[in-house]
Amino acid sequence: MTRPNQDLTRAAMLMIAAGAAFALINIALQGATMIAGAASPSVTFWQYLIAAAIYLPWIWRNRTALFSTAHPGAHILRVALGAVGVQLWVAGLAHVPIWQAIALILLSPFFVTIGAALALGEKVTPTRWGAVLVGIVGGAVILEPWSDRFQLWALLPVAAAAFWAASSVVTKRLTDDDAPETVTIYLLLLLTPINLGLAFGVGPGLALPAAAIWMVAAAGLLTALAQHALVRAYSLADAAFLQPFDHLKLPLNVGLGALIFGFAPTGSMWLGTAIILAATFFLFHREARPLRRTALRGA
Repeated sequence: MTRPNQDLTRAAMLMIAAGAAFALINIALQGATMIAGAASPSVTFWQYLIAAAIYLPWIWRNRTALFSTAHPGAHILRVALGAVGVQLWVAGLAHVPIWQAIALILLSPFFVTIGAALALGEKVTPTRWGAVLVGIVGGAVILEPWSDRFQLWALLPVAAAAFWAASSVVTKRLTDDDAPETVTIYLLLLLTPINLGLAFGVGPGLALPAAAIWMVAAAGLLTALAQHALVRAYSLADAAFLQPFDHLKLPLNVGLGALIFGFAPTGSMWLGTAIILAATFFLFHREARPLRRTALRGA
């Protein structure tokens, strides 16, 4: 029988592996969009189609989970919000240095707190509102709207964080009634058609430049592997324990971005990120209840 401390060690290693996979995914996505010139809606469609295809055997084994929910509309809303978040994230990577994008996505827990208060009626204490305010200040330090370096494209990762947070709020409500298998299978089955509609609705379609094909294929494969590692990690430990390991994705992304693209972060990134992380740890360790996540994530 596996001892609890062994479970925690495995969970931590799985979270680190997932963070490394996401860092490689972001490098591949930035290379496909910013360097190879692929349209971000097209890239997103193929990335998640490949990931879903890898999950087909699991989808088939759990197909009965489709009929075990009384909230199909909420599942559609959740996946639509997540899909928009993914689209905004990849669009941001097409224009924003990876260090800035990954630092700004750390704002997501603060949007979850706001959404839980507004949509779910959860009580938010003054100290939690204070942590949210501090986190937003950290985001402003990274964005530097007062500087001539500021660009509107930098707001795309912030918007992605907000949409992912909205999807997480719906997930919290769904998991009160539905099994994790039901939540996950709806995500896998709905994400591709939604991304397909966005690829033709706001993008040029599905075509990719030849130079981007291998990068998008790698991103799709790594997305499936990263999601599997996340699911296994959260099955072994709760979110409060795993959160510090999740934040290791920041130096991984910054380091790879600097190594491959030469994107060197500014001093404001480190200061703003330190402020965000301090507020995030406060939310998790003082107020937030442990969560087990069953959602496809980016970043």
